[in-house]
Amino acid sequence: MQEKYQPAEVEVAAQELWQCSGAARAVEDPERPKYYCLSMFPYPSGKLHMGHVRNYTIGDVLARFHRMLGYNVLQPMGWDAFGMPAENAAIQNNVPPAQWTYANIGYMKAQLQRLGFALDWERELATCRPEYYRWEQWLFTRLYEKGLIYKRLGTVNWDPVDQTVLANEQVIDGRGWRSGALIEKREIPMYYMKITAYAEELLADLDRLPG
Repeated sequence: MQEKYQPAEVEVAAQELWQCSGAARAVEDPERPKYYCLSMFPYPSGKLHMGHVRNYTIGDVLARFHRMLGYNVLQPMGWDAFGMPAENAAIQNNVPPAQWTYANIGYMKAQLQRLGFALDWERELATCRPEYYRWEQWLFTRLYEKGLIYKRLGTVNWDPVDQTVLANEQVIDGRGWRSGALIEKREIPMYYMKITAYAEELLADLDRLPG
């Protein structure tokens, strides 16, 4: 027995065994109870930080614990890869947003795999891929056709330099966090979900939940 723990030897060998055997892969099995363990998808910003490690360690402990109890566990992983952060990073690094995003996904995926989390990588997704967001578009159009999404004017924070809408968190002392321009309040057409149509039903059905 070695006196000192050699992670480079032990962990790599164990992870290769898990990968070859499909230890974390979820398959249909009606005989076993299901357990779905989903941690919030990371934004592919370039590198993992300790917050990522903390969150995914908690999820991994839950997934492994329930697998030991006999559950059919699904713990997937994906990438929240849309929006202004990708645009900002691309501008700062002078590269196309897609190139920046996919390079970061590759790097961060390797980091997660090296940490040994029991993730089902066969179900990996990225929200910037058409095969994913086409279903968001499909759902939106169906809700719109059913009258559950409607359009009306709404007030937003408008950056006149970047020509875009900013979240409240992106407005610092009345100025755009990137451009520094004075932010204007504008009314523009926006889409809203008619959630209030289900308010009473949601409240009433709380009493029907188990426990």
